[in-house]
Amino acid sequence: MEPQNSAVPWTYLVPLIAIAIMVLRGSRARRLRIERMWIMPTLILTAVILSLSAQAAPRLPVLAAEMFALGMGVGMGWWRGRTVAITIDPATHAFTSKASPLGMALIAGVFLLRFSFRDYAMSHASELHVTPVEITDVFLLFAAGLVCAQRLEMWIRARRLLTATEAS
Repeated sequence: MEPQNSAVPWTYLVPLIAIAIMVLRGSRARRLRIERMWIMPTLILTAVILSLSAQAAPRLPVLAAEMFALGMGVGMGWWRGRTVAITIDPATHAFTSKASPLGMALIAGVFLLRFSFRDYAMSHASELHVTPVEITDVFLLFAAGLVCAQRLEMWIRARRLLTATEAS
């Protein structure tokens, strides 16, 4: 058996396990700490900046694909953030959040689509006239847009809830 073939099951099993964990975590209400919502976007943006700054400037078609992926990520992240139910305890001002089944299905679908397309794109990179690094950058920007927009949208709604709760 070739080493390349033995790795194939793991490339599909790991994403399926990750999706299962996301669904289990998202199906119950969790405490939402709005004061910490900036941490993950900051880490992701730092990783993206470091990754992109270590490379040459992308060609125009790749730059267009990166901007498209970033825009799609922002749009899907904002939409997914809107599907998350956020509640506040009027007495303690503690927030809880719970992902909607539709939002979880979106993430699971995007995750599976990403892995399927990534495998195709990586095996046909020369035919698509792109390098594996350029493909990775496109997916990286999509993920960054999704996470950052989702967190921002949730933070805005949580702040509005807090303001309304304090006013009443």
